[in-house]
Amino acid sequence: MEIQSSAHEAWALYGAVGLTVITVPKYLAAVDIVEGDGGEGSIAKLTPLSGSPYYEKFTKVDDKHMMKETEITERAFLDMGFTLYRSPYYEKFTKVDDKHMVKETEIIEGAFLDLGFTLYRVRFENMPTGEHSCITRTTIEWEVKEEYVANSSLVSILPSINIAKDIEACLLANEENDEDSK
Repeated sequence: MEIQSSAHEAWALYGAVGLTVITVPKYLAAVDIVEGDGGEGSIAKLTPLSGSPYYEKFTKVDDKHMMKETEITERAFLDMGFTLYRSPYYEKFTKVDDKHMVKETEIIEGAFLDLGFTLYRVRFENMPTGEHSCITRTTIEWEVKEEYVANSSLVSILPSINIAKDIEACLLANEENDEDSK
């Protein structure tokens, strides 16, 4: 997604814990750094907002007969394109590269791992396209146990698009405030 701000300004929010300032009030009740300083190797505890509706988990998919069996799971729910959970879950910042503006996180407990995934990794990359613009690319990697392969349909890029839009809005609002104060 293209963002109308410099790559370095966008990275200031994407990198380390800057992103939580934008995302916490809208999507999460809290984000706490439980290990480390918010840089590479740190572990964050993400606590979902409560009171959102339940989400269906696919238990059987039969493409030949175009049938799906579902069950309501108490952990997963969908909110603004975010597959979130009623219970807190933990992410590890596996890579924070300020020079190349790349951040990777992996869920290490709860969330997708409770739904049969063995890996859920998100990679954000900021690439300058001009003095006041950049591209933010998000890559999601996952592995899932064979018996839970239908849960792969829960993986969505929509949360990353929403985050990028929120970051752009925040940066543009900051620019307007800076111009007004001059």
